[in-house]
Amino acid sequence: MSESAGEIQDLEARLLLEAIFARYGYDLRGYTPTSMRRRLMAVLARTGAAHLGELQHRVLHEPALFASILDDLTLQVSEMFRDPEVFHAIRFEVVPHLRTYPQLKIWHAGCASGEEVYATAILLHEEGLYDRTQIYATDLSPQALERAREGVYPATQERLFAESYQRSGGRATFDAYVSSAYGRIAVKESLRRNVVFFQHDLVSDQPFGEMQMIFCRNVLIYFGDELRRRVVAKLAQSLCRGGFLCLGRSEQLPGGKLEGDFVEYAPRERIYRREA
Repeated sequence: MSESAGEIQDLEARLLLEAIFARYGYDLRGYTPTSMRRRLMAVLARTGAAHLGELQHRVLHEPALFASILDDLTLQVSEMFRDPEVFHAIRFEVVPHLRTYPQLKIWHAGCASGEEVYATAILLHEEGLYDRTQIYATDLSPQALERAREGVYPATQERLFAESYQRSGGRATFDAYVSSAYGRIAVKESLRRNVVFFQHDLVSDQPFGEMQMIFCRNVLIYFGDELRRRVVAKLAQSLCRGGFLCLGRSEQLPGGKLEGDFVEYAPRERIYRREA
């Protein structure tokens, strides 16, 4: 590729990312250029677009196409009991408050392929709360949601999941919650019956109401400051007074301040509580 052709392709890539941010609110502009260039080339090959300019046009006019390539452009990384100290804090510091509610509603916003949803289900089961809990798990990506509904993961991840489960304060053994066959592990049906998966756009769709806890982990990092403030306000609307918000370990509330009447509850684990 000539130097001028490379410069044009870099410009097209920047314009495409600007278009995605303006149209859908996902800020992918901070990714390293080399990493993003590899992902964009893979998307070009999969969609059949002749160049990034054509891809930009299609993304702007075909929201379904954007949803289908979002996994390729973002790091859809999740695992059961990721950051086990967070789940440890939930088990021993948050669950005592959740016990005070006769019924629980929990929202996993940006659930990806569902690993953390099922980790929450396991924790609630062990704490005797699962039977009175409804878990809502949402994501923008239809492909990620389909994987989440299946609850089937590579067996190569089982050891990592099991170790994180034990470090999170697990009260049994991890293999009690999955079945293994043909190089895969499947979450048992008993942990799936109280989970509803569906597509939801945090940017444009309406908030839910009266949740006792919301997980929105490693989602806000994709948004710019203004959009991050809007999304946090939407999450605050969705929480009941005294409800809990759990962010990713590398995230914080916009501008470092506590929006929507939030107070720090477990600061190191990025768990906040909406004031009662």
